Amino acid sequence: MLGYRLTQQAILSDFGLNALKQSSLADLLGEAVVAASEGMRTGLAKILEFRPAQGDLLIVAGVGWRSGVVGNAVIGADAGSPAGYAFQTGSPVISNHLENEERFRTPGVMAAHGVRRAINVVIARIDGPWGVLEVDSPNAGEFEAADLAFLQGLANLVGVASDRIAMEQQLRHSIEQQKMLVKEASHRVKNSLAILSSLMLMQARSVKTGEAAAALGDASGRIMAVAATHDQLWRQNMGETVDLSQLLPKLCEQLNAQAPAHKIHCKIDRFEVETSAATSIALLVSEAVTNAIKYAYPSGSGPVEIILQRDGDTANLMIRDHGAGLPEDFDQNMARMDSLGIQLIMTLSATVGQQARFETGGGTRVVIDAIKGSPSL
Repeated sequence: MLGYRLTQQAILSDFGLNALKQSSLADLLGEAVVAASEGMRTGLAKILEFRPAQGDLLIVAGVGWRSGVVGNAVIGADAGSPAGYAFQTGSPVISNHLENEERFRTPGVMAAHGVRRAINVVIARIDGPWGVLEVDSPNAGEFEAADLAFLQGLANLVGVASDRIAMEQQLRHSIEQQKMLVKEASHRVKNSLAILSSLMLMQARSVKTGEAAAALGDASGRIMAVAATHDQLWRQNMGETVDLSQLLPKLCEQLNAQAPAHKIHCKIDRFEVETSAATSIALLVSEAVTNAIKYAYPSGSGPVEIILQRDGDTANLMIRDHGAGLPEDFDQNMARMDSLGIQLIMTLSATVGQQARFETGGGTRVVIDAIKGSPSL
């Protein structure tokens, strides 16, 4: 008898470990009935789920039953069956002589399998009784009160694990809903920015001065750069950090599509930054590339390169062309006063690393050193 109880304890322990890992309710219930059958040394075990709408108990898992029983056979949830009696009273049932039982009848599915004795316990979850775990036997013998400890232990583990699985499923569902809402909101933001950009372009065509038209056109382009950056961030399901080796090449593709006469090349090391920093970097890259496209090659087209090299916990970024270069008397601090584009690049760069510097010689280079990585690096 001692060996029998030790075996039950070992089965209970193993089931508890597996229940912690299980993510499928069906698999959990299947493992539970196998453990119950082995622990009680019988060939028949089942789990019944109470169905409020039907007012019955459905066999949702079982071992030893004929084909078609599990998932289809039902037992009354009233006190006229062993399982119903336990469910209604909240008390476990031990009946070693069902043929002589006066408390309840023997359900048809049990009679068809020659069941002579039964033992069961209620499976409880957070919101109350959920169902019944029952072990049956067609053989003569005695289920003992001590067997209830083993069976109730299994039922308790099933209840706790079932609640955990249900909460995890609800959490996954909530996350999926949140992703859909974010996607929809991002789509609307992008469309709104595109509409605003189009309105600015329409206004640019109607103004009478070239300076105003150019300013409105530049503003329209910057709004589209914000839209493109926003689009790439949500498409890549970014969290608190962003890998620039994923973000910037996608941004390059968009910039190439907007200026097909130019070849925009990306060489980006893997480097993670905080999402806010990634937004600033993407915007200043868009601004620098747009400037190169507009001014570097006045008589045609040419390449633009975006290079990010990691240096330990920081990285260095360069956007360069091979065009006309900067004027000999160029002073970036003075240019900042007159050019919104240069002012944006210098302001944004200072938030992510060292302030941008503009270099010339064989073209123009915009260099931002010591870009700070995310704290997790």
